[in-house]
Amino acid sequence: MPRETGRKVIASNRKARHDYAIIDTYEAGVMLTGTEVKSLRLGRASLVDGFALIEDGEVWLHGVHIPEYLQGTWTNHAPRRKRKLLLHRGEIEKLIGKTREGGLTLVPLSLYFVDGKVKVELALARGKRAYDKRQDLARRDADREVLRALGRRTKGMG
Repeated sequence: MPRETGRKVIASNRKARHDYAIIDTYEAGVMLTGTEVKSLRLGRASLVDGFALIEDGEVWLHGVHIPEYLQGTWTNHAPRRKRKLLLHRGEIEKLIGKTREGGLTLVPLSLYFVDGKVKVELALARGKRAYDKRQDLARRDADREVLRALGRRTKGMG
């Protein structure tokens, strides 16, 4: 069987970009069991309630739902267990400093395969308030309206 190459997205957390202001992103490996990998190869995962915590100098992914593998036996995994993330020591030290700073959290943005290995894109983020979300929506609508007006103008309609 040929080795897998390239990047294949399994799941993405689109709501995270709406609820959080992304400051920095990191790519981390994920320690998984065999049935978890098989379930992910079927494209089944949910990052909606996911977050990462730093405990005893290690980064752990909590709340990510990887459903049980249907053909699995008694060796099947728990769907919402915490999973260890693999990062370099320097990156972990930097994250410890920034999360202790206050108001910052670690949120998974996407889960994907890179050359057959499961990776997670982790974001260092600050939660948005309701008025920040409204401002973003208003800015997006204004940009869309400007592009529409420019499109009409170039076609000679406006």
